[in-house]
Amino acid sequence: MERPGLLKEGDRVTVTEGVLPSNYYYTIDPSLAMSGNFPFRERMLEREGVVTEVIENARGFYVRARFE
Repeated sequence: MERPGLLKEGDRVTVTEGVLPSNYYYTIDPSLAMSGNFPFRERMLEREGVVTEVIENARGFYVRARFE
């Protein structure tokens, strides 16, 4: 996440899956945050979740969300 305030704890989010040649990546809609790359064996099956934490550090903002 690039800017503060776009998401907060308790927000419900939906993710879109993207595919690379050897990985998946996920984007919180509408383009609020983007995940790192996940190998095929770690593919997420759920598309809706709840934000559990927003962390700010020197590299930016990180969003943690829980998916069933």
